Amino acid sequence: MKHLFILFLIPALLLPGCYSCQSNDTPEVTTLCNPMDLSYRFCIDKPSRREAADPTVVWFRDRYYLFASKSGGYWHSKDLAEWIFIETTQIPAEEYAPTAVALNDTLYFLASSNERSTVYKSAHPLEGKWIIAVEELERPIWDPAFFLDDDNRLYLYWGCSDSHPLYGVEVDYNNHFRFLGKPLELIAANSGEHGWEVPGDYNTITERMPWIEGAWMNKINGKYYLQYAGPGTEYKSYSDGVYVSDCPLGPFVLQKLNPFACKPEGFAAGAGHGSTFADRYGNLWHIGTMTISQKHMFERRLGLFPVFTDDEGTMYCDTRFGDYPYILPHKKINTFEDIFPGWMLLSYNKPVEVSSFVDSLPASYMTDEDIRTYWAAKSGNEGVYALLDLSNTCAVYAVQVNFAEHDTGIYGRQEGLCYRYIIEYSKDKINWKTLIDKSKGGADRSHDYTQLEEKVECRYLRIINIQIPGGAFALSGFRVFGKGQGTTPDRVTGLKAVRDTFDRRKVHLTWNRPENATGYIIRYGIDSTRLYMNYMVYQDTSLTINSLNARYDYYFTIDAFNENGYSLPL
Repeated sequence: MKHLFILFLIPALLLPGCYSCQSNDTPEVTTLCNPMDLSYRFCIDKPSRREAADPTVVWFRDRYYLFASKSGGYWHSKDLAEWIFIETTQIPAEEYAPTAVALNDTLYFLASSNERSTVYKSAHPLEGKWIIAVEELERPIWDPAFFLDDDNRLYLYWGCSDSHPLYGVEVDYNNHFRFLGKPLELIAANSGEHGWEVPGDYNTITERMPWIEGAWMNKINGKYYLQYAGPGTEYKSYSDGVYVSDCPLGPFVLQKLNPFACKPEGFAAGAGHGSTFADRYGNLWHIGTMTISQKHMFERRLGLFPVFTDDEGTMYCDTRFGDYPYILPHKKINTFEDIFPGWMLLSYNKPVEVSSFVDSLPASYMTDEDIRTYWAAKSGNEGVYALLDLSNTCAVYAVQVNFAEHDTGIYGRQEGLCYRYIIEYSKDKINWKTLIDKSKGGADRSHDYTQLEEKVECRYLRIINIQIPGGAFALSGFRVFGKGQGTTPDRVTGLKAVRDTFDRRKVHLTWNRPENATGYIIRYGIDSTRLYMNYMVYQDTSLTINSLNARYDYYFTIDAFNENGYSLPL
């Protein structure tokens, strides 16, 4: 007989208030939307697909540098919004999980290797010019991460295995990056207690060991936060956990709230194997790996999320509405609400008319909020279109066009690859005006996000193809953001949480459906005032979470949302 355990609930019924769009008719903010709007490279091996993963972002000479696996180069940015790509063959840009660190006036680079780990350096990375700094480290390492402490001592962390721990060692960068002592075993998997380390999209493959990998270190208020990824890059559950110590090489204690960065659902899931960095205003950000993993296990994208620490030193990544638009801040922020403009998704499950479709890839796939499914037309010819009906006139603030690679046959970076298209809008499906014109200035951006200069009132949007890189015109998401003209959702009632005492990593939640709710954000944590973790659900009124820490009790609450806003607890 299965025994059940009732968890603590925080009724949304007792938490009044709602959150709606903060923006005026003409937005004066710059917004971003995940997956990040980058020139993701086609892989050099079959099948034809795009990939970027395992990202490192560092600040060097008044700009951010972004390095990611299998990208053929790296990016730089002044503002985290517009990223410029630098192609180079002077570093091993085809290797996995690159890391970088700024030492004085030089940027150093190291990527994964099973044979020989070579460190490269550049004083002018904008020019794409690098030279070898150290021919070979004392041992080859995989998934490296550099950390420079504020006393200018440098540490190196690494590890990627389903059977071995993560390692760390201090290195002497003034003496060929020589190891100062024997590498130490730092942390290892404990999936028997840590539900988030159990493999599978929903942490259900208990017979398989997790991959523990992707080390990253930050020092915040005198504490050292050693982050790690698991249970596997191909899963929606891919997340980053964190251990804490008073010393850079430990001993480390698991932070009570874990994983600190996770995004198990939504349009694009996953927030694992990344890096946490401070922007120029002192705000913390986590850039992590998001999974598609359909054409290939390593079909992946990048996502950027805000990070906060509370007065107890708990570090957490807030991924609520993690693939909706958020505001790029130009000052210090304190909460997620400081950067969320309240632009809701208007396109979820809305009807779409198309010029043609492949039988197994219908039009409904572009509005189902699942990056793993896509609509494909029967060709990539000019004039192929998709027409979206928002069902009611709405205020549109932004559009994200997510292209899918269907029968592309493209490998590596090639000159001239681009998407050129036009998006039109209408209130009556008869009279059309141009909303977005990329007929001439198209770019190779497969997650093309456009914030409108002014909001537009419309019901219909139509995207018309002019040119694609190759294959058939295909969209995994024709996503429209803004505000509907109705009311925010009623409060959720009847929330129940039942925990299985035979396996305390699991909890089952149920609730009543408000009539006007599109979806729900379940927020939870180990303290009733610190509900930092979240889970997004569309349509359903039940959820099983398998990623809890078996040692702790949890508190839960739930907020409903629709295209007009969402309930905001006090």
